[in-house]
Amino acid sequence: MDSQVWRTVYRTIVAANRRVPRSGRTPRYSDSLIVAMYLWTVWHDRPLCWASDRLHYNTLFRPRALPSNSQFCKRLKTVRVQQVLQEVHNRLANTSAAAEFTMVDGRILRVGSYSKDPDARRSHVPGGFGRGYRLHAWGTQDQRIPLWSVMPLNVDERAVAMVLADQVPPAPLALADANYDSGPLYDRLAERGISLLTPMRRANPGGGHRRPSPARLAAAHEWKGMAGYVYRERGEIERQFGHQVWTAGGLGPLPGWVRRLPRVRMWIGAKLIIHHARLRVRRSVG
Repeated sequence: MDSQVWRTVYRTIVAANRRVPRSGRTPRYSDSLIVAMYLWTVWHDRPLCWASDRLHYNTLFRPRALPSNSQFCKRLKTVRVQQVLQEVHNRLANTSAAAEFTMVDGRILRVGSYSKDPDARRSHVPGGFGRGYRLHAWGTQDQRIPLWSVMPLNVDERAVAMVLADQVPPAPLALADANYDSGPLYDRLAERGISLLTPMRRANPGGGHRRPSPARLAAAHEWKGMAGYVYRERGEIERQFGHQVWTAGGLGPLPGWVRRLPRVRMWIGAKLIIHHARLRVRRSVG
């Protein structure tokens, strides 16, 4: 299946490269080659310098010519390469497709206690405190993650969800855990016609001194009925995170060479591209 996954990724790279407008002269090494080299490197969990050695390729992917390591690293930072990567993700994740319901959750990406990464921040983690980042993923019931963000660990999950709320895939219902119990978030999603459902952190929603959120009060009323049974579906995103960890080339712990926020975001984005390609292959085989 790995060969089919890579062929799916590579075909999508070529299609995305044709889709993204080009300006200026044609470079010696195409943007599709740079993107393919990066995804090949991430798939094998290797640093960027690994990509410039011809010995690290096989019959599945063997470029005729490779840029030097410095050229490769510089090209990765260009605007068009980043646009091609985004287009690859959009195509494989089918970001415009509607869903029955969506789920939002965060996954901790820890770094070592002695890491000197200035972007990694300290916050609560299971078992105490730790440093690192957090993946904020907005997934669908069919295991896609069309919308996501990576932020330092100390950034509140509700604040990130508020920013992502304007781009949530169209769905009538969004499920989240109690960390996302926020009146403004309920209202923001309600403006888009999306009903948020979370466990209530307070026993008496609407009984405080501030004006209660109408959408949150409605959710609290529904929670007393059948909403608890619906909420069980939120565990699907936890299963998605677990699936990404144990698959080859999946989203495991951050390697020691992936530090600073831009690099972490690129690394996570590449892992999610591979995840969506694997999903597409698995469904076509099934």
